[in-house]
Amino acid sequence: MNLDPQTFVVHDIGEFPFVVFNQAAAWPGYAGRWEKEMIALVENGLPFVVVYDRVRSDESHEDRRHRGIWLKHNKQALGRLCKALISIEPDAERRAEIEAAGAIAVKAFGIPHEAVATRQAAFDLARRLVDGAA
Repeated sequence: MNLDPQTFVVHDIGEFPFVVFNQAAAWPGYAGRWEKEMIALVENGLPFVVVYDRVRSDESHEDRRHRGIWLKHNKQALGRLCKALISIEPDAERRAEIEAAGAIAVKAFGIPHEAVATRQAAFDLARRLVDGAA
C-alpha cells in the first residue's frame, strides 16, 4: 500500500518512515482524523516512528480519550510497526519532563518513547530504529 502525503493532515509523512505530528492540525475534534491516519500507517505494513517536534499539549479531554481508547485497542498492531515516539525538545529541563511523561505512556501503550534535543538526532534515531526493524 502506498501512503499519499496529500491525504494526511494530522501527520506529515513526507519523509516516511519519519512521521511528524502536525500540532497545528490538532484542533478540538481532531482525534477522528488522527485515528484514520494511524489506521493507514498500520495498514501500510512498514515500520515507522512518530515525531513530536516541540509539541505543547493543549489537547481536549475528548480527543485525549478518543486517542487513548484507540491506542489501547490497537496496541499490538501499532507496536509491531511504530518503533518509537520521539519528542524533540531543545530545552534540557523540559526534555527531562517529557521523558518522565513518556515513561508513563510506554507503560500504558507499549510504544518506546525517546526525547532528543534536535531534529537531526530524532532523524538519526528513527533511521536506526527502523533499519533495525527490517
